[in-house]
Formats: sequence, structure tokens, C-alpha cells
Amino acid sequence: MQEFEIIAKTFHGLEEVLAQEITELGANNIEIGHRMVRFSGDKEVLYRANFCLRTAVRILKPIKRFEAHNPDEVYAALADFPWESILSLEQTFAVNSVINSSEFNHTKFVAYKVKDAIVDYFREKYGKRPNISVTNPQIRLDIHITGTDCTLCLDSSGESLHIRGYRSATVEAPINEVLAAGMIKLSGWKADTDFIDPFCGSGTIAIEAALIARNIYPGLFRAHYAFENWPDFDKDLLQRIYDDDSAERSFDHHIYAYDINIPALKAAEENAHNAGVAELITFKQQDIRAFTQPANKSIMITNPPYGERLHEGDTLGLYNALGERLKKQFKGNEAWIICSRKELFDNLGLRPSVKIELNNGSLPCELRRYQLFDGKLENFRDKGGLLKSEEDYRRNAKKRRSQEARADFFRTFRDESNEPIDEAEELESLRNVHRQFEKRFGQKYHSREKSEDSRHNDFRRSTRTDMKRSDYKSGERSGKPFKKTGRFSKSR
Repeated sequence: MQEFEIIAKTFHGLEEVLAQEITELGANNIEIGHRMVRFSGDKEVLYRANFCLRTAVRILKPIKRFEAHNPDEVYAALADFPWESILSLEQTFAVNSVINSSEFNHTKFVAYKVKDAIVDYFREKYGKRPNISVTNPQIRLDIHITGTDCTLCLDSSGESLHIRGYRSATVEAPINEVLAAGMIKLSGWKADTDFIDPFCGSGTIAIEAALIARNIYPGLFRAHYAFENWPDFDKDLLQRIYDDDSAERSFDHHIYAYDINIPALKAAEENAHNAGVAELITFKQQDIRAFTQPANKSIMITNPPYGERLHEGDTLGLYNALGERLKKQFKGNEAWIICSRKELFDNLGLRPSVKIELNNGSLPCELRRYQLFDGKLENFRDKGGLLKSEEDYRRNAKKRRSQEARADFFRTFRDESNEPIDEAEELESLRNVHRQFEKRFGQKYHSREKSEDSRHNDFRRSTRTDMKRSDYKSGERSGKPFKKTGRFSKSR
């Protein structure tokens, strides 16, 4: 099959683990960008990217690149595109635009111009036009503009890939499935120890860990992909990918998920059952203050409350208790904790060996690793213990280079003095210059790019029973819930 360019979008901080996943797919020409990875592959790679990747939120297929300085030039560049090759008169479509350019002030207006180009093309050639659907379009298009460089893409995914389909029950502010899988991937866990989440909520981290441990692909629970509406959709190829369970494996350890909230635990148990991994996870109501040393070597990956639903004193006390339990009851193991507030990390009373910048929804966060050991650090190292791996040192070196580049950037706005650089002060100074520019010229030059996660918050619902993937029978779907039929009925 012919190869073509493909783009996988992800969250900030997950680009490298996504690139590793794509490498394992057998893709070519892999290139890491900001919140995305570009690669090449054929139709099977495109289908597998949607079906197999745990840390991608969307898979795009570029279909046209061009240069434009304003919305009218966007229209002109797309007016003669052969739209019938990707869209029929009977299909609905929608256009999303992501703009990072001083040339374009109105993100939605660019999307309107793309829609106008499509509608006018069909009207002139066929006398009729396809309809637009905002909520459930059959064909989805994305136009990305950086400066004057424009890329028009077909969205092959449809709903964001973080919507796996197993989460029929939820709690307030559940962690995103892609972020949960990314945290596990970043930890380097190889399913060779027990796994613990003491603040499991609706069970997302524990369930993603179980899916990784068994190597069950997240696409198994999806109801639909946007590429199934494309003219060249290959049903037999998707069926073959869907039926191939040769990569699945056994898991010889166990996963423990605790929470103090009973409704959250009930939701977690239901979701684990939907995902077919309930037998791998023990759910239990337990306060973190009652946490005790696990019997077997374990890793902890968790997303404790940040304070949005707790009083300040309660939150500080919670992190203090977590740190105390880790020091006394998690010796010989490592813990990975994500949090948005430095003062809460400080209240753990522990020194992290790794810090990774991530976003949890719209919140800038850090994922920190804590290596717990008995006795003094010198004795731990004498016994061959490592606080940081080679990957940790490489990641930290990359972060330092980025910080040094930022410092060099700030120096270009200073005089020749040796005065120390205060980045916060410099940023505020640049903002003041920006405000004066806006006040004088009445224009705002900033990115209007909206985060992938926030664009799909509207898709989160309290129930997702309609997302269970149906069986195929003789090439057609049976319409029965996937969790009751087909491969799901096999003993996992």
C-alpha cells in the first residue's frame, strides 16, 4: 500500500512516549514536534495508529499544504480542490481551525472560508451542496495555520481518542485516559511489579495500567472512527486489526486501587468490568492514613486531589499524610505523583528524583518521581540503588537546554550588564510592551489555539454505554453491546 504523511496529536510532555509507540507500530520518518508527532505509513498504519496508540488524542492525514496571508487566500487555495474525492453530497462535514499566526485574527472566520470553498465547489459543479453538522459530522476537516503556512487535514479519529469507551461511570473531574496512560509510560513500568493507586477515583489510572499490563489495545472499546466514513475505507482491514489478539499477554502481578469515596469505587469497579480487566484489580475503600507496606515490590502512580474540592488545610494535611506513609510504609519502592501546586509537593517532605512537566486539562502540572529507601542515601547507593536512570539524566539535560535557551532569549532584551536575569520580571516587562502595542494599534497578536483536551471536555458524559464497540457478524455489526458478546466474552 502507498505511504503518506500522518500526524498524531497529543498533550504537552507526552511527545516522546508517543513517538516510541509509533516506532513500535512500524511507522517511518518519525519526527517529534510540539504536542504532536509526524510520521509516514500506509492505510494499515493509519488504522493501527487509531486502534493501538495509548498516548495519542487524534490522528490526522494532511491532504493539502499551501501559503496564505488572509482568509480570502485560504478560500482561493481550496476553491478548486477535488472535494468529491473525500466527501459526497450525501455526507455531512465540519471544519475545525487551529491558528497560530499574526496574519489571521479570527479563528472561526478561517473555518467559515474553508466551508464556503467546499459548498461553492459542489454548487458550481453539481448544483447541490453537502450539509454541515457541528455535533456529529461524517467527515471532519482540520486546518492548521502557523504564520502563513497552512495545512489542511482529514481527521481520521472522530471523537478524541482519550474517549476509550469503557468509562460508563465517572466522578467529578476524572483524569484523562491519555494522560493516565502517558504517566504510566513515562514511569517506565514494565508490568513486572505490583501497581498501586491510593487515590483511584473512577479507576482510570488502574484500568489503563491493567490494559498496558495485558497489552490490550484501547481501540477494542471504540464504537466508531471517522475514517470509516471515508470513500476508501477498508472494512476487512479494520476487522483484521480488531480480531488480532496475538500481542496480548498474561500479567503475573496485581493492581490495587484505593479511595475513601464509596461512589467513586463503585464507578471504578463498573469501568474495570467494562474494560474486561476487573480480575486484575482489587478495589478497596481506604484512607491514605491507613496505607501499609505492600507485601510485594510495587510502583505507585497516582493523582491526589489538588485542592479544588478540599479546604486548604485539608489538602495540606492530606499531602503531609501521604508523604508520611510513603516514608514509613513504601520502602524499597517508587512513587509517581502528579500535582499542580508546588506547596503541596513541598508538604510531602520528600525529595523528588525526576520532575516532568505535564498538563492535566487546563492545569499546568508536574509528574514527580520519589524513590523510597530504608536508611541513608549513601547506603542505598552502596547497594547499587539508583535515584535516576540514564533516561532520567537525558530528560533532565533536555530540560536544562530548554531553560538555557529561554535565558538566552531574555538576554536579547537586556543591556550588556551582568545583572542576574529574573524570568518572571522579564515576562512581565514583555507583557507590558505587548499591552502598549495593543493599546496603540488596536490589534491582539497571540495564539488562539485551543487545547485538545479542553476542546473535548464537552464529550465527557456521566454514561458512555453507547460507546461499547459492537460485534461484527459476516462483515456487519450485530448491534449488541461489545461487553456481552464477541471477544469480550473470552476469559481474560
